[in-house]
Amino acid sequence: MLRLSYTGQAPPLTSEEIESILKGNRFARICTHNKDGTIHAMPIAYRYLNGQILMLTHIKSRKIKNIERNNDVTVLVDTPELRGILIYGTAEIDYDNIYEKAPTILETAAPVLGLPKEKLERIAKAYVDTFKLVILKITPKHITTFDYGKYEVWSNWRKKLSSIIDGR
Repeated sequence: MLRLSYTGQAPPLTSEEIESILKGNRFARICTHNKDGTIHAMPIAYRYLNGQILMLTHIKSRKIKNIERNNDVTVLVDTPELRGILIYGTAEIDYDNIYEKAPTILETAAPVLGLPKEKLERIAKAYVDTFKLVILKITPKHITTFDYGKYEVWSNWRKKLSSIIDGR
């Protein structure tokens, strides 16, 4: 069963806000465990579908090598307004039917990457072939959220900062 928790540092997001951010954002940061115990963090396009985070990545990337050793990952999806979701989960590497699945994953990032949606299938095939991609499926085990916009001290600070900048 998926666990949600509250850190106590900033107010949490509602279920509706979580869903909205996960479906509305196009990029996340994925953190994997390096061989030496350090953390490898990388930005990556993703698609939220059926409760999972789906990502395309190079078959020989450090992410893949790390996940082959330890499939525990953390994914951060956040906004410039300091709202975010930390997803602690497990990653599965999917090598099957990449050509069929890639357009669905690329669909949300297409506008940001300047890809014409009507040509997405052909673009996805070329993308998969060029970069030798596989799919990462992240299944959440535990989710922590934050919304500093709801945090009174933070809101007051932003107002004060604005007045300082505006010279009031």
